[in-house]
Amino acid sequence: MGDGRRRHIDVAQRRARLALRHRLAGAARAATPEEVAASLVALHGSDPATVYLAVAARLAAPAKAVPETERALYEDRTLVRMHGMRHTVFVFPTELTAVVHASTGLTVAARERASLLKDMAKAGAPDAAWLAEVETSALAALARRGQATAAELTADEPRLREQFVYAAGKSYEGVHTVSSRLLRVLGVEGKVVRGRPLGSWTSSQFRWAPAPEHPELDAARAQADLLDRWLRACGPATEADLKWWTGWRVTEVRRALSAIGAQEVVLDEGTGYVADGDADPVAAPGEPWAALLPGLDPTAMAWQQRDWYLAPDLRPYLFDRSGNVGPTVWWDGRVVGGWAQRADGEIVWRIAEPGVRREAEAAVAAEAERLRAWVGATKVTPRFRTPWERELSA
Repeated sequence: MGDGRRRHIDVAQRRARLALRHRLAGAARAATPEEVAASLVALHGSDPATVYLAVAARLAAPAKAVPETERALYEDRTLVRMHGMRHTVFVFPTELTAVVHASTGLTVAARERASLLKDMAKAGAPDAAWLAEVETSALAALARRGQATAAELTADEPRLREQFVYAAGKSYEGVHTVSSRLLRVLGVEGKVVRGRPLGSWTSSQFRWAPAPEHPELDAARAQADLLDRWLRACGPATEADLKWWTGWRVTEVRRALSAIGAQEVVLDEGTGYVADGDADPVAAPGEPWAALLPGLDPTAMAWQQRDWYLAPDLRPYLFDRSGNVGPTVWWDGRVVGGWAQRADGEIVWRIAEPGVRREAEAAVAAEAERLRAWVGATKVTPRFRTPWERELSA
């Protein structure tokens, strides 16, 4: 039971929710990338390969991951790759474009545009009126083309080639080009999104595309909507988890929690929150399950406080120095090791807990074969490399 009228949600219950709601237990796997994205709210998109690997880990038919995700992103446009929380690139259901923009993008966008104008002014570059003309011209060129690289847009609007010195006299002095800075600002402002890559699904080079049209929403209502969706996918969570995932001020988190009528629950680490009506227990998956999740996977990165699914002594091996998680091996709701892909395509893995290894080994091996079967000869190297990933892939 809980503390007073508050329900206690223990670690086993949190792991059961994770297994089912994040589509990781076998019976919970999804049929389409859209189902995966809706279940998770957002897929990390900083490393393009992460999106496909994260989708495949949750599909009943992982061989469909690449063609179906490309269909969703670039043909049907039911998914969109855009800036979101914490100024990070994610893949969202397109229906969430307006919610993400209003709830997380507006504040960051204002800061980014002000920073660009300040840096240009310091360098003696053209002023805000000039930048507005270039922006209008570049957006018109992008609309005509449908999708375009920065180089193609520069050919249409040569003023995008304008350069200016950034941080003159400092140790990190550099030369910035208007095209790269402006397109980044337009991305945060929700005017452009990431389009089809120049190469394969693992390529980090991409085209830009006009953002889907969306209404302008009230920021507070959008924050409440986003938080409710996230709690239904990832709750329970602490206030620290919510502040970290959203990138909002604590006052914004508390306002959104109040607006959606979130329920307080008791967690092993203290007070947590679930969406209204979501405090009752859920049935655990029938069988233990294994998963090989990629670096920056949205499940591994969903919470700031991770002891309930990730032992602290594993973190130095599975995270880089900036806090980015690498490829992880999961067994029945917790991280038990890491994995990597070697040059010949072999999937290699390591389970760190001796007591788990024998029980989990066959299931993890099956997941490794499942991954190898659809990835084939494609070599996938995480953008953010971690100690165990480097060691295992060598």
